Amino acid sequence: MASNAQVSTKSPAKGFVYVALLLGWLVPGAGHLYVRRWVRGLLLMVSVTLMFTLGIMMQGKLYVPNTDDLLNMLGFAGDLGSGLLYIAARAMDMGHGAVQVATADYGTKFCVVAGLLNLIAAVDAHNIATGRKP
Repeated sequence: MASNAQVSTKSPAKGFVYVALLLGWLVPGAGHLYVRRWVRGLLLMVSVTLMFTLGIMMQGKLYVPNTDDLLNMLGFAGDLGSGLLYIAARAMDMGHGAVQVATADYGTKFCVVAGLLNLIAAVDAHNIATGRKP
């Protein structure tokens, strides 16, 4: 029995198709709001922002760009995935203190996972905008 591949009936977007990707990276959920996926965009905005904020409140470490250690570079890539949240937190001098409480390690992981979730969501918004995903 042959299966038919589902073909999207939506035509691909014209013009600069990376707007949803860039918006989704800079502001969590904004890429989905741009492609008119309101509920998903708001859920992503709330969840990524809440995860990042909780990580900072738990005195989590924000990684800075360096080439000392591979894990530090990967942590920085994860943190940078939060877009303007990371930039604002670094501008306000947050997330650089020495780990002094037990929850700080969890906070560090919250910040990294929030960034990675935001990157995945931005790519998802881009796929919706280009018509690859219905």
